[in-house]
Amino acid sequence: MPTKIQNDLFNMRDEKFAQFNASLIPTTESKKVIGVRTPDLRKYAKTISDSDKFLSELPHKYFEENQIHAFILSDIRDIEKCINLIDVFLPYVDNWATCDQLIPKIFTKNLDILLTYIRKWIKSNHTYTVRFAIGLLMRFYLGEKFNSSYADMVIKVKSNEYYINMMRAWYFATALAKNWNDVIGIIENKKLDTWTHNKTIQKAIESYRITPQQKQFLITLKI
Repeated sequence: MPTKIQNDLFNMRDEKFAQFNASLIPTTESKKVIGVRTPDLRKYAKTISDSDKFLSELPHKYFEENQIHAFILSDIRDIEKCINLIDVFLPYVDNWATCDQLIPKIFTKNLDILLTYIRKWIKSNHTYTVRFAIGLLMRFYLGEKFNSSYADMVIKVKSNEYYINMMRAWYFATALAKNWNDVIGIIENKKLDTWTHNKTIQKAIESYRITPQQKQFLITLKI
C-alpha cells in the first residue's frame, strides 16, 4: 500500500516533468520518478511531522523520497546526528541529483570534524559516496580554506565512473577559479587521467570566473 507521503507526492505530480527529469538521471529507473519539482519537494520536506520515522524507512521506493530525505538531512542542526544519518543514507543514493542536493547547513560550522568523514567517504567503493566527498571538498575547502592535501585526495581517486570523474573535473575547474596559482601546476604536469584533465579544462573555459588570458593558456594544455 502506498504511504501517505507517496500519495501526497503523486498528488503533486507533473507527468511531463517526470519524463524530463527521468532523462536527466539515467541511473534511476524512470518508473521511480514521480515528477515533483524541487521547490515543491523542499516545502513538503518541512511539513513531515515524523521525520525520524521517514528517515528510518530505507530504501525508499521513489526518487522524490530520496530528495526529501536529503532535504531533511540538510536542515539537521546537530552535527553528530547529521553525519550518522548521512552515513546510513549514502549507500542508498543512486543518482547525481540526490547526491548533490545533500548539503547540510551545519557543515559550515564544523569543517574540522567534517574532514575526518570526507577522508573516509572518498575511499568508498560506492559511486555517489565518493562523489559526495569530492563535492564537499569543492564547496567548503576552496578559496581561503584550500590546502594542497585536499587536492591530492581528489587526484588519488581512480575510477571509471562517469559521475565520479565529472565531479573531479568540476572540483578542479572550480579550484582553478578560486585557487589558480595553487592548482594550475596539477594541470600543467598532467596529474589527472586524460578524460578528467580535458573535462577540467573544458569546464574552466566555460566559467566566467576564469580570465580570457587563463582560458587561452588552458587551451594549450589540452591532451
